Amino acid sequence: MAIPPIHRPLYQAFLDQGLEAWLPLLPQQLAAGLDRKRFGDLPAWEKAVAKLPPLPASREVSLDSDTVTVDVALSPSQLKQCENLLKKLSPWRKGPYRLGDIAIDTEWRSDWKWQRVAPHLAPLAQRKVLDVGGGSGYHAWRMTGAGAQFVLVIDPSPRFYWQFQAVRHFVGDADDMRTHFLPVGIEDVPSGLGFFDTVFSMGVLYHRPSPLEHLHQLKDALRPGGELVLETLVVEGDITTVLLPGERYAAMPNVYFLPSSQALCHWLERCGFDNVRVVDEAVTRLDEQRATEWMTFQSLEDFLDPNDHARTIEGYSAPRRAVVIANKPNA
Repeated sequence: MAIPPIHRPLYQAFLDQGLEAWLPLLPQQLAAGLDRKRFGDLPAWEKAVAKLPPLPASREVSLDSDTVTVDVALSPSQLKQCENLLKKLSPWRKGPYRLGDIAIDTEWRSDWKWQRVAPHLAPLAQRKVLDVGGGSGYHAWRMTGAGAQFVLVIDPSPRFYWQFQAVRHFVGDADDMRTHFLPVGIEDVPSGLGFFDTVFSMGVLYHRPSPLEHLHQLKDALRPGGELVLETLVVEGDITTVLLPGERYAAMPNVYFLPSSQALCHWLERCGFDNVRVVDEAVTRLDEQRATEWMTFQSLEDFLDPNDHARTIEGYSAPRRAVVIANKPNA
């Protein structure tokens, strides 16, 4: 079977990393995740990335700064062409990026989250990292910038896949092809993999109707002694406090269990994690998640009570997020 050129670096990385148990699943997973019949807008996103102009070989790439940056010379016509094509991939949720002179001001200031999380991580140098629900890949590029040996983003959204490929077009091979994207969910990761040194799951747990199953899946992907970095919505309360909202929470559908930080730590301990600790907890600020010209839909401010920003439009406490780090026990 001929492997499309865009997928060859992913196959090569799986071979190089010794992921033989996963490699045979890639053809079906890529076909399902990028199924044009299933995702009607996918051909337009693929076409937009394909139309990005060839870039000069000379470029300066920064993956270890707050804005993922590629300094590359673009003519005025190329600049306009690239901006128009990149906007066809909107909405851009996670960032920021600067590609040439194009500043992609994303909905989330994901750099702020990285600033809060990074000081608490085991050093990422030479580690193999899985980023679950990683969106366009902003945090994955930052992980590579921190020295990770191999970073794999998994996210079932084909829009995010093509956003990642657009950024890859600008980055080129400046990351030594250490950063990759597979359009699948955590349930598609082979069971018992036990491979990754660090697993990130940020903004995923509250969308799972079976949160403990998700925690076990994350643990399953880690090697013994590996580190889990978990960020999710929480509520204030004690070890017994868990909110199960109605049909929507802050206008979001498919939001299930919102534990207190104490309850979340208890869940992790019950799932067999060690060294469980909360490293950050804060109410999400309106200047951290907001509408921009690259994400023109409603955002956080529209989902809060206009008369009381401490409450959602449904009457729940405003979004509060916690980051918890834990370790899989050594064998």
